[in-house]
Amino acid sequence: MDPLTQGVIGAALPQSISNKKSLGIIGILGFLSGLAPDLDIFIRSESDPILFLEFHRQFTHSLIFIPFGGLICALVLYYLISKRFKISFKDTWIYSTLGYATHGLLDACTSYGTLLFWPFSQTRIAWNNISIIDPLFTIPLLILIVTAGLKQKKIYAFIAILWAIFYLLLGVYQKNEAIKVGKIIAKSREHIVTRITVKPSIGNLLLWKSIYETQDKFYVDAIRLGWSPKIFNGESIDKINIQSAFPWLMVKSQQAKDIERFKWFSNGYIAINPKNKNQILDIRYSTLPNKIGGLWGIELSKEKERNDHVKYITNRTISKKRFKILTELLFH
Repeated sequence: MDPLTQGVIGAALPQSISNKKSLGIIGILGFLSGLAPDLDIFIRSESDPILFLEFHRQFTHSLIFIPFGGLICALVLYYLISKRFKISFKDTWIYSTLGYATHGLLDACTSYGTLLFWPFSQTRIAWNNISIIDPLFTIPLLILIVTAGLKQKKIYAFIAILWAIFYLLLGVYQKNEAIKVGKIIAKSREHIVTRITVKPSIGNLLLWKSIYETQDKFYVDAIRLGWSPKIFNGESIDKINIQSAFPWLMVKSQQAKDIERFKWFSNGYIAINPKNKNQILDIRYSTLPNKIGGLWGIELSKEKERNDHVKYITNRTISKKRFKILTELLFH
């Protein structure tokens, strides 16, 4: 999720259970601790451009790391904030741990993938029931935690937690409805589906991207849910065959290893970029939900040495035309 959402959820939980009067300060402790797990974005390497994909949402987001992450936050925040306001280290640790604990679970509700069970499992958990940015989810939470701090009444923070639970459960319901429609789309085309994934488009739970897999292709469509769901037919793309796509690639080269690392990160949803045959895209993400797109990927080169890494590429721009199309898909 975006940092603001992580912070406000991190603030709401300790505020909602505290019997102290300093709810504003408690909210700050929870807010900062709720942000802390994302410090893993600084784990990078100049020589290995996709190292950060392996470490972002890894050990700092694991359930088993929560008490340690809370302790680290408490050690810092006690001397920076709590001591000045006469909040004990024990209470600081509790509030920090509660704030920290919300982060990985909330991230797992998105589609990016979170290693909740690291180091026991390398499975990237992605429940796909909320977008990484959703103002309808975040703004009420922000208003409620600020009100709790100003009025010194934890009932507002408790309402914030109830709102978060309700919205996330609504996302689960919408996800299941989108899957049903996605299967209907595949059936209408007489396709045998081996896997189907749906994810909400940016900022809402109404418009969803459906990706289903057959034996040889991926199919992408947009689904707008409601009383009468509407389908926006999308695109298809061939599943990748590494040997035929890159006949020159050495099996045990670093680039070959990087493909497997990127495939793991992308949960297998990878394909060759039709506009550049040397690029492999993560087709889960696009600016328009009925397009293949690919907001990020990797680029291979025949000129690289055996131990050279691939190049990491991004394409996150959204034009006015695409924004207009997205709006039309959502409202018309």
